[in-house]
Amino acid sequence: MAFLYSLGVRLYVFGVHVAALFMPKAQKWVAGRRDWRAHYRANFQKKSRVLWVHTASLGEFEQGRPVIEAFRARFPDWQVVLTFFSPSGYEVRRNYPQADFVAYLPADTRRNAADFLDIIQPDAAIFIKYEFWFHYLAALRQRSTPTLLVSALFRPEQPFFQPWGYFWRRGLKTFTHFFVQNDESAQLLQRVGLQNVTVAGDTRIDRVVASTASPVMGKSGIEVGEVMRLFLSEAPPSLTLKGGAFIIGSSWEADEAVLKPFLMNELQSGHIRKVIIAPHEPSEKNVQRLMHYPNAVRYSQATPETLRAARLLIIDNVGMLNTLYSYGHVAYIGGGFGSGLHNTLEPAAFGLPIIFGPKYTKFAEARAFVERGAAFPIHHSAELLAALQRLADPVFYQNASQAARGFLEENRGATAKVLSFLEQIIGK
Repeated sequence: MAFLYSLGVRLYVFGVHVAALFMPKAQKWVAGRRDWRAHYRANFQKKSRVLWVHTASLGEFEQGRPVIEAFRARFPDWQVVLTFFSPSGYEVRRNYPQADFVAYLPADTRRNAADFLDIIQPDAAIFIKYEFWFHYLAALRQRSTPTLLVSALFRPEQPFFQPWGYFWRRGLKTFTHFFVQNDESAQLLQRVGLQNVTVAGDTRIDRVVASTASPVMGKSGIEVGEVMRLFLSEAPPSLTLKGGAFIIGSSWEADEAVLKPFLMNELQSGHIRKVIIAPHEPSEKNVQRLMHYPNAVRYSQATPETLRAARLLIIDNVGMLNTLYSYGHVAYIGGGFGSGLHNTLEPAAFGLPIIFGPKYTKFAEARAFVERGAAFPIHHSAELLAALQRLADPVFYQNASQAARGFLEENRGATAKVLSFLEQIIGK
């Protein structure tokens, strides 16, 4: 099975190189790993003990971030190495100031794992959520390096828990400890003989709660607050939304197809105050598609005059959506009509009721929000309108808002549990 796994990794790498001939994201994946040994040796020298944190992409980075920052505050003399699998994470956080070295993770081959670990020589390692790279994990165990899996989620259908999943269970056994998000994940691990498990919750909750007090700077050094003050200053009366903007976060075309009839009617009729939309991929193609809405302005080209006149603000960058939620009244989160719902914790931190598509059941926090009456799954435009009409009732809205905040308050503290464990195994 190890041979088939290694073959699969090499075939994947070959496929990415082929895709790089015509796909920009694949080009970045390839370019970021070109001559990586020479680049990493030239740009990283171990000067003290090293914590290595690996995340797949930007979303997982937000789960690892509170741990990194708490660790940095507790152990200022350590170096922190941060790696990404995906360009969407690396390109945004390549200059993350809390890490001494930020890089792509080389493909998971036996030689790459050995060479990479020889270069960074980690004294402890943390993998975030779904990252299971067999050769890296095996090499870490051979070197007796404490290795944690943080904010992990497991499901019964995963190969670890199948009769034929012995190879994958071998990978799990390399971890020193698991910090999982829920009881179901802990029970699944215990069912296959793994008792080194703590139900800690999602470290991302600590991050989003903390971020509500952290302003994000906008274009040309202007705070987002000034942009939003101008955008909302000429807002007309609303029939369905009272207060801030209707914010559409991380949308895909499938989401926009459901939203379009409603938005076209509302933007033309003046029923809705203002709308902010942040596409999941703020490419020029996606931004131009959204510019077809009436009274739309893109963030990077907005002026005080166009902001006041606009009804729809299109966010054509990444990294500021979490702050924009503080100016919202209701949030629609994209991905629920595709393969994966995006971040629902960020709007919840600001007490926004949440709307999303029907494919949300893989996400524990989304299920919890629906069960508590803080979120409302929809299948079509009519259900979107119905949800907004219910939220126009002040009592109903307040209950939904409090339910969203209540879930976060009840589930804080995962970062402290991880840090406490690290203190025990690496020394104070």
